[in-house]
Amino acid sequence: MKKIQLLIFASLFSISTLSFGQEVIIVEEEKEPSKFSFSGSVDAYFRTNFGAPNKGENFQAPASSFGNLPGFSLGMANIIATYEGEKVGAVADLVFGPRGEDAVFGSPLYAGGMAGSSQIVNQLYVYWNVSDVVTLTFGNFNTFLGYEVISPTANFNYSTSYMFSYGPFSHTGLKADFALSDKWSLMTAVMNPTDMTEFNLNGTYTLGAQLGYSTDAGSTYLNFVYGDQDGKLDVDQGGLVNGQSSLGTTFQVDLTTGFNLTEALYLGVNTTYNTTAAGEVFNGSDAQDIDGDGSGFYGFAGYLQASTSENFAIGLRGEYFSVFNGGLDGVVGTDANGDGNVFAVTLSGNAKIGKNLTLIPELRLDTMSEEDYFLNKDLAGSKSLSSFLLAAVFSF
Repeated sequence: MKKIQLLIFASLFSISTLSFGQEVIIVEEEKEPSKFSFSGSVDAYFRTNFGAPNKGENFQAPASSFGNLPGFSLGMANIIATYEGEKVGAVADLVFGPRGEDAVFGSPLYAGGMAGSSQIVNQLYVYWNVSDVVTLTFGNFNTFLGYEVISPTANFNYSTSYMFSYGPFSHTGLKADFALSDKWSLMTAVMNPTDMTEFNLNGTYTLGAQLGYSTDAGSTYLNFVYGDQDGKLDVDQGGLVNGQSSLGTTFQVDLTTGFNLTEALYLGVNTTYNTTAAGEVFNGSDAQDIDGDGSGFYGFAGYLQASTSENFAIGLRGEYFSVFNGGLDGVVGTDANGDGNVFAVTLSGNAKIGKNLTLIPELRLDTMSEEDYFLNKDLAGSKSLSSFLLAAVFSF
């Protein structure tokens, strides 16, 4: 009996020990709770021209996006709410002010062309980490093309380049990101027409892709978009009426790269090529191809930045931007064939005030290929426009 009692006691002790051990393991495997956070920025600036009008209908500014208003001007307030779970998450990115309105210019469709609530939505998407190598994103997200971005906190220069201004700003659709290795990545996407963010008014879709290579020194991205942007090519779906014409499909390839040359010196490069086919015209009951070459633009920009201390850096952006066959009418001065170009040089400083505030003094010179694009102080035609800007950017 004693032996039996000892065996029963030993068995019960073993079972209780195993149960306790299992409970400890369960506690150790509890996952970190999901994170909800706010971030964003506030920015404002002062801008003036040298030797050119600064007021009234003759006010001059480069035809690139953001930072183009005279005198003391507002940029935008940016508020980003992020929910980050183990497998899923969401981002709501809202913008207010002139820069924000320029960034979401294609949004007020749901309000019938009037300012609606979508006018403040910069990004609105959910994502799912399907595995360690695959992430799906669904909704409205900022473009993957180009070196620069909408938020001034992520740009060294406050004013923006021509290539960024006339590439896409945002997309709405579904994208899949693949981590091919520690260095290589691939993204594919199907999206609404460019900058048509609220819903698809045209019934056509744009394809996107990105191939990336990253190391500790820097990264390189090769980007593509392709698709019918105006939705009028399909006559059977009510695209064209008699006498109307449609633009053809748009193709853009874009290369962005940036590397640390030394601890204090950084070099970035962006080049892009965008072309839209001549399209079709609807005559009677048939659509006919329009003769002639397509139109578009291309450009190249270099970004050289040097840190002189922990709190100050200086950077130079040089950009050549060209349009052909009437692409982007009015952006640069063009000849009778619709060809023209601009060379823009921007010198910017970044002075850090504490951890959150950056002051950006900036000198910019834009020089057109055609004589009369700008006006001088005597209201005579001029090739060039020089300007000064001082911006204050606060991030949180």
